[in-house]
Amino acid sequence: QVQVVESGGGSVQPGGSLRLSCAASGIILGRNTIGWYRQAPEKQRELVAAIFPSGETTYADSVKERFKVSRDIRKNTVALQMNSLKPDDTAVYYCKLPIGSVDYWGKGSLVTVSS
Repeated sequence: QVQVVESGGGSVQPGGSLRLSCAASGIILGRNTIGWYRQAPEKQRELVAAIFPSGETTYADSVKERFKVSRDIRKNTVALQMNSLKPDDTAVYYCKLPIGSVDYWGKGSLVTVSS
């Protein structure tokens, strides 16, 4: 059974930074595409960033130049470094691991950006 777990959320002032981590049991993350999504109150879940097995990455326009997704092979985790955070970044952040026809999601990690 694959389990996905996010960690590292919290509260930060505008302009601050947070680092989220995604871990999964029973699977080697480096061989899979990992997506970071977020869902703000009363909004649809949206893709924030993704990293592919090749190491290539993609970002939503709203977070380019501020967020960075990376893989730690030794720890078998995928991180989302978030800098220059804005109040609009407030959301629950989810990690998605697609395997075949099944998408495995974590329970999410709350990020609150407020002064």
